[in-house]
Amino acid sequence: MSKACESCGKRIELAGTGRPKRFCGQTCRKRASRAPKTGLPVELTSRARWVRRQGKRPLTAKGWFASVTDPRTWATHDEVKASTKGDGIGFVLGDGVGCIDLDHCIVNGELQGWARDILDRCPPTFVEVSQSGTGLHIFGLLREGKGRGQRGGDGVEFYSTGRYIAVTGDAFEKSVLRLGDLTEVVSTL
Repeated sequence: MSKACESCGKRIELAGTGRPKRFCGQTCRKRASRAPKTGLPVELTSRARWVRRQGKRPLTAKGWFASVTDPRTWATHDEVKASTKGDGIGFVLGDGVGCIDLDHCIVNGELQGWARDILDRCPPTFVEVSQSGTGLHIFGLLREGKGRGQRGGDGVEFYSTGRYIAVTGDAFEKSVLRLGDLTEVVSTL
């Protein structure tokens, strides 16, 4: 059985069980994740905590370096969408919004079991595929506090202040357009 790649239209074979492949390869996954998207939760788009990004560096809508701790360098969602600086957009965490970042959890189009376990513990909330096409960003409500970087290369991080997350808008599976409370999930990570 086969279907068309969602990016280039090339036929791809559907093999195995689980989540079906959406793209023919990494190039198409990346292209799709970098394409302009719509449909972000209002809890994100209504806050003036947006930046452009160049690689992993945050930029102002005018293309200067931005700071994740200086609100004067942030903009509205509409302002960063209208800007052509850098290579994408990002959201500065804080003001009650946090993110669980799962790296390298999608392998050959399949969500890894450890990531599925974390996702299943989350309330309905906005989840997107990262710009690499191999990770997930789980956005949600979270009090500002100490974050958690990767431990021993486990691929799990979470932050609620002093960071920004590149935003693709590429909703994962049955993601909803609202933010759920991640407090309980984060307390178990």
